[in-house]
Amino acid sequence: MNTDKIYAEQIANEYSKKETTKVRQLKKLDSKAKNPANVFAYTFGIVCALVLGTGMCLAMSVIGSGIGATVVGIVIGIIGLVGCGVNYPIYKKLREKGKEKYGSDILRLAKEISEEEK
Repeated sequence: MNTDKIYAEQIANEYSKKETTKVRQLKKLDSKAKNPANVFAYTFGIVCALVLGTGMCLAMSVIGSGIGATVVGIVIGIIGLVGCGVNYPIYKKLREKGKEKYGSDILRLAKEISEEEK
C-alpha cells in the first residue's frame, strides 16, 4: 500500500473546493437549529457547577471561616443547585425555538432529497 499517495490525496481533498450539496445544506441547517441551545446549556451548566462548588467550599470553611461564610456558602450553593436544575428545561425550550425557526426549511430540504432518490 502506498501511504504517500493516500496522504497526498487527503491533503488535496482538504484544499479542494467543496460542492454544496443538499445534504450538506441540511446538516448546516440542523446544526443552526441545535447549536445555540447546546452552547447555552454547556456554558450555563459549567457556570452553575462552579457557583455550586464555590458555595460548598464556603459552607465547609475551605474558603473563609466562621458562621457568616457558612451561611453565605449555603445560599450560594442553593443558587448553584437551582441553576443546575433549571438548565435542562431552558435547554429544551431553546432547542424547540431553534426547531421552530428552521423546521420548515429542514423539512422542505429533506423532502427534496428523499424525492430525488426515488
